[in-house]
Amino acid sequence: MTEFEKGDDDEMSWQHCGTEEFNRHSLDGGKATTTQSHLASSTYHLNNTPQFPEGCVQGYLTIFGAFMALFCTFGQMNAFGTFQAWYAEHQLSHLQPSTIAWIGSLQLWVFFFSGGPIGQLFDTYGPRWIMIVGSVLYVFSIMMTSISTVYYQYLLAHGVLFGLGVGMLFYPSLSSVSTYFCKYRATALGVVAAGSSFGGVMYPIMLQRLFQRVGFGWGVRISGFLSGALCCIAIATVTRYAPPKQRGATCKLSETFRDSRFVLLALGGCFVALGLFIPFFYIVDYAHDLAIPSRMSFIVLAVMNAGGVIGRIAPAYLSDKIGRFNLLVPAAFLSGLLCVLFWVFSRTLVPLTIFAASYGFTSGAFISVLTPCVAQISDIRQIGSRIGILYSVISFPALVGGPAAGALLEGSNGRYLGMILFAGITVIVGSAFILAAKLRTESRLLARV
Repeated sequence: MTEFEKGDDDEMSWQHCGTEEFNRHSLDGGKATTTQSHLASSTYHLNNTPQFPEGCVQGYLTIFGAFMALFCTFGQMNAFGTFQAWYAEHQLSHLQPSTIAWIGSLQLWVFFFSGGPIGQLFDTYGPRWIMIVGSVLYVFSIMMTSISTVYYQYLLAHGVLFGLGVGMLFYPSLSSVSTYFCKYRATALGVVAAGSSFGGVMYPIMLQRLFQRVGFGWGVRISGFLSGALCCIAIATVTRYAPPKQRGATCKLSETFRDSRFVLLALGGCFVALGLFIPFFYIVDYAHDLAIPSRMSFIVLAVMNAGGVIGRIAPAYLSDKIGRFNLLVPAAFLSGLLCVLFWVFSRTLVPLTIFAASYGFTSGAFISVLTPCVAQISDIRQIGSRIGILYSVISFPALVGGPAAGALLEGSNGRYLGMILFAGITVIVGSAFILAAKLRTESRLLARV
């Protein structure tokens, strides 16, 4: 049992929440396996380091602002399937689906890869100025997308700038929430992550109707105005809890990658990222291929994101009780299994909708619990950096996942089976590496970790 599962342990130090040193002290309870110097060091920090301010007004405001940030940024990123289908039928109809998918994959890669430097900036300067610059870039990218006409312009505006803007709002928001909560960190981050699913429900429906009523250009611009207003709310409410004496811990790459738990978690995240987002990219096209009416096919994507609303909150709350790694592993495994088994048999609207809701739930659980798992094996003063490093590492498989799936689709003459198996198997393999990370943290299979 780690310190996160000691339900009433209010003596948790701010600095040592999630660190290996404090974990061993909590696990051993002062037995002979712990040295006297270790006990003295831990006791010193328990008595002299500030406590997590769980339940304070600033913490709840930060949750609210972070929710808004993810609603309008990652939520719209989750709606890329809407753009994928629209581009394929209109502006970029002369291009292959795998070529168009590079726009969405570039979004993901820039978003993920930017995590490392953004995390370092957050640990040094806090969230405010990063989020201001990110909001400007994000809204600018949307406006540039609305006036783009050729492929490279979409790559730059809807790919590079969009992904960078999302990253500069996403990482400071999650990292800020993590500094206010320890015992209920996964629950708090799950509520925040649900914002991306709420956005993923609203944006596909809103964009589809706007495209039909006012055209692509003004439809995208209206979404940009809405997103800009929500970004302002996020900037005004997201803050970081960091007592002055605790700032400035340096996160070195060499030390990070000597941590076998982090390395195994990153490897698992790489395989999961390779396949996890493929259904979000291609489920609308798949629905079109089944001759499902266009209006209903976009609703299927919204249902997938709606499943993610519950999947980001309920499992995150449960993980605070049973262990974060204990929930992350089955969430990844079930996402892959659902992709392999259920999508293959989804030939009509009803079973496809059931798959969409189920997959949204399990993939949402993985997304919401991944960040608390990073925090659990990290010094909290380095939370921004280590979250960013993890996402930077998994940016490369996230980049190639969508185009690889599109290439499999083209190579099989439009049959989706190869793409489906690729997505599911890679996610299942990723769950095995995450299980190894869990066992490296605690060798007992059923222990709460």
